[in-house]
Amino acid sequence: MTAQPHERPGGTPLPDKSLRAIRAALVVPQDREAFDSGLKAVLDEVRVSLDLGVLNDFVHRWWLSACDSVNDPEGRRQMHARAEQIQAGEAVPQGRPWREILAEREAER
Repeated sequence: MTAQPHERPGGTPLPDKSLRAIRAALVVPQDREAFDSGLKAVLDEVRVSLDLGVLNDFVHRWWLSACDSVNDPEGRRQMHARAEQIQAGEAVPQGRPWREILAEREAER
């Protein structure tokens, strides 16, 4: 059994829920690097514990990130750039509060 692509209304299909498709959908180098190192760690854990649940959790979490990459690749790049600024101790301009954004989205429905 294989995972089928998920369709978005009027948009690019989301990646399959397979390791290869997920990695291919990751457009930001930092995501691919984190995916690769995380996969190695998860496979090591599966080898020891014989529990595929951790691999399933890994696939699901990274599938969400891959979907985000497909939906908003530039937003993904900006997220990593901002994280690097914060880690470097640089001053980062504050964005809009989440409550404001969510209220605006609710009003648009």
